Amino acid sequence: MDPFAVCLALGPVAIYLIVLGAMNLFRRPFPVSGSRDLAALGLAVSGLVLVGPMELFFPVSASAAFGAMVWGFLAALYVLALVLCCLVLRPRLVIYNISADELRPVLADLAVELDPEARWAGDSLVLPRLGVQLYLESAPAMRNVSLVSAGPQQAPQGWVQLQAALADALSRLEVSRNPRGVALLGTGLILASLLSVAVSRAPQTVAHSLLEMFRR
Repeated sequence: MDPFAVCLALGPVAIYLIVLGAMNLFRRPFPVSGSRDLAALGLAVSGLVLVGPMELFFPVSASAAFGAMVWGFLAALYVLALVLCCLVLRPRLVIYNISADELRPVLADLAVELDPEARWAGDSLVLPRLGVQLYLESAPAMRNVSLVSAGPQQAPQGWVQLQAALADALSRLEVSRNPRGVALLGTGLILASLLSVAVSRAPQTVAHSLLEMFRR
């Protein structure tokens, strides 16, 4: 198996697992927007896409005309597709390292501060003055909660205001560390170590594979 291809495919995954594991080991919840969460995941699998579909459907005729620039075109196409997905994604907030039971009282107090007309219906929350309708989607196995937009009628500025207020409120909340963060961090570090060893044992093979990739 080509060590360069393996490193290219699994390197971003290792970095993603390390970052995700570190976030889950903090004693603070970590909120991110849905678009940023999707962008991070897209970058994590970018290497797999590069050595998978892009390699499989590589435009040989275009390579004969443009040379190594074709890889730049393919990478740009992937980035543009990822950006498009982030732009058309419906509003969403993902809060890492917190359970639904811990988040709900914080969100309930915050909702009243932001909109006195806020009302709950089960796991759904409506903030009419902000133009925000959402529901809580919990992932107990990973100990994170998503605030997902309910319905197409959403006010982007209202979501921005909600995210800023929620980030400020959660910065003062202390929670227990997520034990699964150790597994994520450990897996990422082990994977990164194995890839480093593979490169150090065959640096010439890696360099040759890199040159062959741009000579296609």
